[in-house]
Amino acid sequence: MDQIVRAVTADGFVKISAVSARDTVERARQIHSLSPTASAALGRALCGASMLGELMKEDGASLTIRVNGGGPAGSVIAVSDSGGNVRGYVTNPQADLPTRADGKLDVGGLVGRRGMLTVSRDLGLKEPYVGSVELVTGEIAEDLAQYMVESEQIPSAVGLGVMVDTDKTIKAAGGFIVQLMPGAPESLIEKLEANIFMMDQLTTVLAEDGIDAVVSQVLFALDPREAERHPIEYRCSCSRERVADALRACGAEELRSMAAEGHDAEVSCQFCDRRYEFTPEELLAMAAESAAE
Repeated sequence: MDQIVRAVTADGFVKISAVSARDTVERARQIHSLSPTASAALGRALCGASMLGELMKEDGASLTIRVNGGGPAGSVIAVSDSGGNVRGYVTNPQADLPTRADGKLDVGGLVGRRGMLTVSRDLGLKEPYVGSVELVTGEIAEDLAQYMVESEQIPSAVGLGVMVDTDKTIKAAGGFIVQLMPGAPESLIEKLEANIFMMDQLTTVLAEDGIDAVVSQVLFALDPREAERHPIEYRCSCSRERVADALRACGAEELRSMAAEGHDAEVSCQFCDRRYEFTPEELLAMAAESAAE
């Protein structure tokens, strides 16, 4: 079961969010027919968005991570609700690159390194809160850590990983975000850095020992106390009503033009590939509503 776990050290100086998301990323792979490297890129973004989104407590809030580094993948977009449930897509889902010299998937090459990572928080107010940073590596974890420091002013360490099996399915996926609270002593920072440096590869820990082992290795000898645990999933919020609203926003003239073509208009959700059909009569009715508004 995919889930998020949050914990805090006994002294209150360190907080960690960790997510296991194999099924969630596998669902994204199936929906979008992702290449192995695109699976890793979108999977990392989904895991990061899930953890950051789950930290928001406002009902109905959402968080969007958009990464565009000028690479073959195009844009990588991941959206989370306040429960950590996510959806996302890659502009060019079949784009792929050869593995790096060390045998790992070349996520940085596919995403690119000349661009921005943008995080948008929609809290239901008139305008969302938006923060951006220049990409550091295009590997997403390091870029997200840079965002946390520059835009949130929170010293953080971020780990994200996706293990793709030989049959291109997802074997493991997940991540962690460690945040230091004000007043944390320098010795604690050094201990955390040593723990992260010494821990096994993230996806190996997830595949072999699970999410609890991630928390225990990152916070080794720091007396972590679990604060919360709950399931997450790939969840799209699209509906026929929302798609109809989007069509109305095109304007009466455009809707009449679509209706004049004489056949049903088909609209696909970019997040889940669900298809919605609207008859010419329905389009004309929406055109009338749009004109009346």
